[in-house]
Amino acid sequence: MSAAPARPGAMSTAGGPAAVNRRDMTGGHGRAGGGGASGPSRGARASAHRGSSPRPASERPIGIADADPIGAAGLIGAAGPIGAAGAIGAGLGLKQPHVESALAQRESSLWFEVHTENYMVAGGPRLARLRKVRESFPVSFHGVGASLGGPAPPEPGHLSAVKRLVEEFEPVLVSEHAVWSRADGVWFADLLPLPRTGDVVRRLVEGVDRYQGAIGRRILLENPANYLPFVSEMDEPDFLNEVAGRSGCGLLLDLNNVYLSARNCGIDPERYVETLAGDRVGEIHIAGFEADENLGDALLIDTHAAPVSEAVWDLLDFTLARLGPRPVLLERDGKLPSFADLMEERHRAETARALVQRLPDPGHERTGALDPERTGASDPRPERTMASDLPTERTVA
Repeated sequence: MSAAPARPGAMSTAGGPAAVNRRDMTGGHGRAGGGGASGPSRGARASAHRGSSPRPASERPIGIADADPIGAAGLIGAAGPIGAAGAIGAGLGLKQPHVESALAQRESSLWFEVHTENYMVAGGPRLARLRKVRESFPVSFHGVGASLGGPAPPEPGHLSAVKRLVEEFEPVLVSEHAVWSRADGVWFADLLPLPRTGDVVRRLVEGVDRYQGAIGRRILLENPANYLPFVSEMDEPDFLNEVAGRSGCGLLLDLNNVYLSARNCGIDPERYVETLAGDRVGEIHIAGFEADENLGDALLIDTHAAPVSEAVWDLLDFTLARLGPRPVLLERDGKLPSFADLMEERHRAETARALVQRLPDPGHERTGALDPERTGASDPRPERTMASDLPTERTVA
């Protein structure tokens, strides 16, 4: 499948795309190819493997993961461990017009996410406002420009800029995307799809390793929105599980992206959630979408410019019931409503989390719960599938 062309506004600088909100420029995620969990996994659980002299993560055999479960209980941020009950609750993507309203809030579980690249500046009012927010609330950095799965490794200048921000602000979470956005020195204003192959698993693992090594932090990796199905060696949840297992990163489960992939490509959204390694999911994103201006409801676009749909709210309820409470982030990047309207929508997410926290834990039904007795030497996830056992999708767009 040919990649989507870059939209106007792509930047190329020696140090990477500084102070650029790619979603603000593009109206959402780049158009990725189809992803999902089309059917039950075949194959046996992969055993954990730690040798006395471990090879780099990108060189480890497919299917042999480090199996260091992190989930919400293993993430360490400025506020300390985020346990299964959640030291942070439902958060909001922070936009400049809303900073003063945000600073007036007193919600104890509220937190804010910003796009990392928008703060890669030497100083000025943008950084000053973020410092004020950080004095009162946990802050998360969500990157959109590292091109972790690209043909070239992440740009060193970009990683250095991220490191400086992480060291100053001590974000409670740090995340990036399982995509590529740079080739031959050219930056694209899109989050472009990765072929789900063994070779790309190794390439993405190397990119995650470099990012995590540069900032000294474990990151969360987000699933993309998909618009076209294409030939692959593994379904997207298995692809992400493999990368997370080998790199030690966690996963950011974007439920709007899962729902759009289901509508656009015909995958089963609940099966997707069930297949993803729940013990590695450290954050959930929800957002709104819009129909394509030409194709209508036949193609739904991840614009982050509309309220969350009822279908995505239902998928959030399903996911929280399965995984247990996780930090939930409401994204809104276009057609900004009032801050009060966003807080009302955010309150619905907080209520969903609180309901799950009050319910009796069925134990065996929640796949995301972590056993504190376990270590990285064993894998608590049921039926992790080796890539060699996975069926190959044969649908071509």
